Amino acid sequence: MTFDIDHKAADGAGTILLLGAGRMGGAMLRGWLAQGVPASAISVADPSPAPDLVELAARTGVRLNPADGAPVDTAPVDTLVVAVKPQMVESAAAGVQAVLAPHTLVLSIMAGKTLADLRRLFPAAGSVVRAMPNLPAAVGRGATVAVAEAGCPAERRERAASLLTAVGSLEWLADEALVDAATALSGSGPAYVFYLVECLTRAGVEVGLPADVSERLARATVEGAGALMGATGQPAAELRAGVTSPGGTTAAGLSKLMADDHLQSLLNATLRAAAQRAAELGGTGPKA
Repeated sequence: MTFDIDHKAADGAGTILLLGAGRMGGAMLRGWLAQGVPASAISVADPSPAPDLVELAARTGVRLNPADGAPVDTAPVDTLVVAVKPQMVESAAAGVQAVLAPHTLVLSIMAGKTLADLRRLFPAAGSVVRAMPNLPAAVGRGATVAVAEAGCPAERRERAASLLTAVGSLEWLADEALVDAATALSGSGPAYVFYLVECLTRAGVEVGLPADVSERLARATVEGAGALMGATGQPAAELRAGVTSPGGTTAAGLSKLMADDHLQSLLNATLRAAAQRAAELGGTGPKA
């Protein structure tokens, strides 16, 4: 596959080739556009683009899979963002080697592919960064962790950070071995929160609320608590203490939830299991 890339983008924006624009890649694309990255700086390669991606490209001018016979520019891009499924990356990588150069940053958001994997797949790139965003990136509230290849210049780390923070917060990791632990926490974490809402809903029904009312209250409570943490910046423990009056209803509930550290122990086991599975999938841990 070849790509029609505009190398006259706005100063400082650089050129971006997004390889794969599914749920996460598409979320990042929308985040970049919302942050002011010129559409003319972005090209997208996706063999089966969703209708909303086709509409977005037509509306904004983002280049999407140029048709056969279209002008082809194989000059190197500044950043290649790899957002394809891991099982597709071998074949996808073969089609983008011509746009790699010593100044090119490869930024991967694929699960399970290590920095060594990425260096093997994209040998002509100047630098490689591995990142792991989570599902709330789709609404601009993602929690992303990233690790850079040794020797990655500060400018390219900053470029990666600017692209990743367009969809939420970013934490840099000093050691790639920590990616599995971070995946267990922030990558899988939204599912744990969704399950908490399910449990709160069922508990509300158990104490007498209608099911629909219980679900709406559970959802609104979790959404509001998260927004409050974000707005205040206070530690969760301080916020919990602030809403817990001695001898009150919240204290009575917490006496069960916090008894014998059962919840903490359960979450410890949850993250250990998820981290172990992440290591297995990435080929860095013992196979189950």
